[in-house]
Amino acid sequence: MLYVLYNSKANNNTGETLAKEFSKTLQDEHKLISLANIDIVSFVTPLKSEDKIILLGGDGTLNRFVNDIGDIKLKPKLFFKSIGTGNDFINDINNGKNELLEITDYIYNLPVVEVNGMKRKFINGIGYGIDGYCCEVADKLKKKSNKPINYTAIAIKGLLFHFKRVKAKLTIDGKEYYHKHVWLAPTMNGRFYGGGMNIAPDQDRLKKPKTLTTVIFKGKSKIHTLMVFPSIFKGKLGNNKKMTAYYTGRDIKVEFDKPTALQIDGETVLGVTTYSVRVND
Repeated sequence: MLYVLYNSKANNNTGETLAKEFSKTLQDEHKLISLANIDIVSFVTPLKSEDKIILLGGDGTLNRFVNDIGDIKLKPKLFFKSIGTGNDFINDINNGKNELLEITDYIYNLPVVEVNGMKRKFINGIGYGIDGYCCEVADKLKKKSNKPINYTAIAIKGLLFHFKRVKAKLTIDGKEYYHKHVWLAPTMNGRFYGGGMNIAPDQDRLKKPKTLTTVIFKGKSKIHTLMVFPSIFKGKLGNNKKMTAYYTGRDIKVEFDKPTALQIDGETVLGVTTYSVRVND
């Protein structure tokens, strides 16, 4: 049996409509099921290897799915079709082409972040700095309106007026590094985050042995930082050697000197002064 699981809240609460439209394109007999109506562990446990699952949603849906199933090894093959807004996972593994893809190999051995007493697996990356700030502001806007969020506009306003740069301490596999005037300090499992920003162009999520990439983007001048920032979308941020630093490792800790919002595959965590990430293989 083919099971199509969808997130009704995806794409500004249009997930159910989009899922029904997708369902009409399928020729095989299938069951269309809202993720809100099932306990995912109880649902997947009795499934057989000849069954198939199609997951419909965005990056947040993927994050929730892999955390909800925990350490369960799925018997059915898992397929994914994005009906979300960010689509960083699709950008990374399929060059942005939103096709139905088998993603079974991508949901295991995921890195784990520990922050504010919480542990979570993540698909794409941890955003810390002005990217976390952008998610914090976006969450507030979503509560007021269903209009699309302009993250670029939020970032520009934050960079020029609202976000305060920080001092950062990094511990990468036991070695310590210090930076001032830090705007961004993400740790990445994939290349993309933040709705299309190619922050870690050399990161390979399937590399063995597995490593992660932590990026530092820093700068004293707000105007110069604003001029350099757009290069992040083309994976060219690292061309500015004075403003960027890249680290690869398996056991990573990032500390800020003041509380800042953080995002995990788009999910916001407020008031963070430190996060730790470890490879899980």
